[in-house]
Amino acid sequence: MTRIRTATMLLLGLCLGAASAADAVRPSSMPALTYPTIAPSSQVDVYNGVRVADPWRSLEAIGEASTKKWVEAQNALSQPILESIPARAKIKRRLTELWNYERYDVPVKRGGRYFYLRNDGLQDQSVLYVADTLEGQARVLLDPNLMSKDATVALGEFVPSPDGRLLAYSLSDGGTDWRSWHVRDVATGKDLPDVLKFIKFRDVTWTADSRSIYYARYPQRADGSGDDSRQMSVYLHKLGAGSADAQIFAITDHPTRYPFPQVSDDGRYLVLGVYDGSQSTGIYYQRLDAEGMTTGPVVRLLNTFDADYQFIAAIDDVFYIRTNSGTPNGRLMAIDVSKQPAAASRDVIPQKEFALIDVSIVGKRVISQYLKDAHSLVSVTDLSGRALYDVALPGLGQAIGFSGDVDDPETFFAYTDFLTPMSVSKLDSASGQIKLFRAPKLKADVSPYMTEQVFYRSKDGTRVPMFITRKRDLVKNGSAPTMLYGYGGFNIPQQPGFSVPVLVWLEMGGVFAQANLRGGSEYGEAWHEAGTKSHKQNVFDDFIAAAEWLIAQKYTSTPKLAIRGRSNGGLLVGAAITQRPELFGAALPAVGVLDMLRYHTASANARQWSTDYGLSDNADDFKAQYAYSPLHNVKVGTCYPPTLVTTADRDDRVVPWHSYKFTAALQKAQKCSNPVLLRVETRAGHGAGKPVWMQIEDFADQWAFVSLALRME
Repeated sequence: MTRIRTATMLLLGLCLGAASAADAVRPSSMPALTYPTIAPSSQVDVYNGVRVADPWRSLEAIGEASTKKWVEAQNALSQPILESIPARAKIKRRLTELWNYERYDVPVKRGGRYFYLRNDGLQDQSVLYVADTLEGQARVLLDPNLMSKDATVALGEFVPSPDGRLLAYSLSDGGTDWRSWHVRDVATGKDLPDVLKFIKFRDVTWTADSRSIYYARYPQRADGSGDDSRQMSVYLHKLGAGSADAQIFAITDHPTRYPFPQVSDDGRYLVLGVYDGSQSTGIYYQRLDAEGMTTGPVVRLLNTFDADYQFIAAIDDVFYIRTNSGTPNGRLMAIDVSKQPAAASRDVIPQKEFALIDVSIVGKRVISQYLKDAHSLVSVTDLSGRALYDVALPGLGQAIGFSGDVDDPETFFAYTDFLTPMSVSKLDSASGQIKLFRAPKLKADVSPYMTEQVFYRSKDGTRVPMFITRKRDLVKNGSAPTMLYGYGGFNIPQQPGFSVPVLVWLEMGGVFAQANLRGGSEYGEAWHEAGTKSHKQNVFDDFIAAAEWLIAQKYTSTPKLAIRGRSNGGLLVGAAITQRPELFGAALPAVGVLDMLRYHTASANARQWSTDYGLSDNADDFKAQYAYSPLHNVKVGTCYPPTLVTTADRDDRVVPWHSYKFTAALQKAQKCSNPVLLRVETRAGHGAGKPVWMQIEDFADQWAFVSLALRME
């Protein structure tokens, strides 16, 4: 976002803070804001016999001059206001100071070489390094900071070839989910002429001889752009061939499923995961010859689409697959595909008490990652499932990583929690020995703070966990400014993790609470399903109950309580303030899904979200969606809490018109002088690859807005 550096003091007379029954609108020495307007539409849609007006439909045309003018006017209103908040400069300065620490990602080992990302602190994009030995001198292989003046070209993903000589890597320009893939010679640091386009959301996969790449992409439009309104297909790219890539596989018997390829470690199988939603997947495969070319028919190994199936590895013709079919907490099964038809599956790791969220096989050891009350447990077994050891973790935090080769025992993992930046360690899967690789040195003292886990009851009596990070000597008298964060969807757990903005919030005297709402995978598939489709209201009830618990236990009070969420979490915040506007002191809905009746019209990818949200052309789904859709539940004449809606003009995952329409509706409906502002970032997307400078500006605005809304001294 091009920032306006004026120093107006428009906020000084605004009513900032939640309205209560006794304090409907706080006194103001200045009139309420005059918001930009756009002519409402007379559009009315009919869903299952119900007429639904859509007065802000024109804002869906994000490329139209009228929409651009409206967005520019919104930024012209919000930017000077945010810039003028007295606390903003101090917040930005502290964000910058704390962000300036060295950090590493988990290394990837291929062909005896180690590839890893490192950031020296304030580099806008992390730099990719390569080393011939783990402790040897590393050298820069790719620096995205040199690719654009504003650091908005980001390294998306990288996949070294099996022999470690080549690197396939993707770039995202300006925050888009679209990726262009390139191939770099590791020894020389120079790119080959090969470029792959029209790719989103999936990595590429190398053949065993490191000469060819399988990948999934969308079709190409006549104007040369990718068409994500249609399905992906799988292609083969031969390095240096100079000819059009051959289509290997396409789904022609179902309109919404799409395949993505993975070559097994031994190079003998092309495994095709087929996706139709987070709990509707299949697994097909083809055999590969010595040169990595497909041979024989596509075998539809798992084709029921009744659950989630994740291919882990193939060893001696045995496929290892993580699934929750018939087992909501998940299990690892094995299928011998050397026989036709394939042999019946057998369980290697049966369902256990805790949710199995990920599995890898490294050095012929099975590494299983579980969730216990939303924190990580990691155990290791042999290929028969016999227990060997548990991986010792330093606390009740989150462990990630554990990838590697099925024949090489060396793997890496990272650990983090709310007060611990991510450290990286090496694990010998055969012996269980752990050796620290890198641990950051933070320029802050976190000893005054602590994290506790509490449990509260939701509206229907369900027991819900929540992490609270706060000062150790917090006095519970209802006066602490508190940020409540949540997500609640798509089988994604919300685990502990370090965040510079959260630490700054703590230093500002705040409490940070993260609720583990239904819709995630904290307690397996049953927990996920309880927050989907006709049960989606459970997610909002869980969140509202978390707020009520924090108030009842005197951690905070309504005038001191802010709520924040991104993407599906933006939907959460939007639903919370439209259902209980009097409960919150401030709201930060970011890149949210806010029009539940039309979200699926944006792209084929968005339609995949129907496994969680349902579709408005289904009568039961529509009834549930219409009851909670934030856009459709804004009520004229209501006093909503101070709200800063944030999005980005290049977000092609949750398109920005969700935020545009919701903002227009809130501004039109707002009864009191609590501000409703829209902040639209330019040269940014849904969030991935956002440069550090842009993240600092974004959080400086959000934290400053909340500091004034909650009257933080």
